[in-house]
Amino acid sequence: MSTPAPAAPVPLYGPEHAASPQRSWYLLRQQGPVGVGEIDPNVYVYVVTDPRTALTLLQNTDTWSKDSRHWMHLVPQDSPVRPNIEYRRSLFFTDGPEHAHLRRVITDSLALLDPRHVRDVTRRFADALLQHFAPTGEADLVGQYAQQLPPMILNALFGGLDEQAPQLHAILAALMSTDLAAKAEGEHALGAYLNTLLGAKLAQRGPDLTSWFIDHPNQLSAQHVGEQIVITDGAAYPTLAGLITNALVRLLSDKSYRGTLTTGTLTIEAAIDEALWNDPPLAMYSLHFPRRDVDLGGIRIPAGAPVMVSYAAANTCPHANASSGGHRSGIKAHLAFAAGPHACPARKTALLIAATAIERLVSYLPDIQLAVPREQLTYQPGPFYRLLTALPCRFTPLAPQAQRATLRTRTPTAPPRPTPGRPPVPA
Repeated sequence: MSTPAPAAPVPLYGPEHAASPQRSWYLLRQQGPVGVGEIDPNVYVYVVTDPRTALTLLQNTDTWSKDSRHWMHLVPQDSPVRPNIEYRRSLFFTDGPEHAHLRRVITDSLALLDPRHVRDVTRRFADALLQHFAPTGEADLVGQYAQQLPPMILNALFGGLDEQAPQLHAILAALMSTDLAAKAEGEHALGAYLNTLLGAKLAQRGPDLTSWFIDHPNQLSAQHVGEQIVITDGAAYPTLAGLITNALVRLLSDKSYRGTLTTGTLTIEAAIDEALWNDPPLAMYSLHFPRRDVDLGGIRIPAGAPVMVSYAAANTCPHANASSGGHRSGIKAHLAFAAGPHACPARKTALLIAATAIERLVSYLPDIQLAVPREQLTYQPGPFYRLLTALPCRFTPLAPQAQRATLRTRTPTAPPRPTPGRPPVPA
């Protein structure tokens, strides 16, 4: 048997789940530490909602495999979840020595990133976006900030030219789309983007992730380097955007955070921790398959059946961390970055980018506030991500000549203002 029996499956997609995921987690918990969820019509998986059971799964590579190829015939070709679970030769779907071989390339390369450089790159692109909408007095921080910033940063860290950032943004947005034609266009454009990037770096290396992937002692082929770039960008784009906005919701709606740079009782890092606990941008993932029949949390899982971990459900499990109470800032035991040998290798970089992006925003626009009640915010439907559809905010408009003086900058100069009516192109 390669799929769970659809006995009382809990739908984990659509507007009801998006509006109230905690209801979905509650219904799954009624089935025990492991329940049956439906991630798309007639596509069923076992879902772990208990943190201890999740760690048992995530840390046991002898029992569990990440290879999804044997199961994909049960997922329709046009299913919107298929791109997230279809096998690729990457960290997400390989096991044992092959996984270690690929992971070492990424972890070693990420370790070469200077945090000061990551912070400066984030500030530079954040400033360009902020200068574009600061004079208007209002903005959608999803579409105008959080979704645009990660592709700019990723393109730069991988050694792309600044003018290639809009192309990468369009590609990643297309690959996230549920429109099959848009996805196909995105795949085609991705190939052209990678060919240009890899061609430039094969001809001349630089202090960037692509060059370090190429020169790593594990000697990946150009094709495999491209695959690791795709999986890194594809994983970082929605999760970074979601982490920034999910933390901003807390920062802008909770009085404990107001004036956080001066008199607030809680910090930006606390808002990020709260988002990671309660609304992790990657709400559910870690697809695994048992190599043999196995007992997990008292549930018999047949060999080859798909099992996923709901990080959001495990983090908010009423029996976990019961003694922490209230704000759990500083407690890093959440599963937002998974755990074990398949834990996210970019955790530190992601947290640095998110904190810097939020710090830049609230420093630039210190009186920014939500334009609608928090209860009116809506989220994208789907089983894997917890992403806002929009985050409308308002603030005191900044005249262009006042922007440089207003920003409490930590870099020597601010980039030039974009041409009116055109997207910003950072210097």
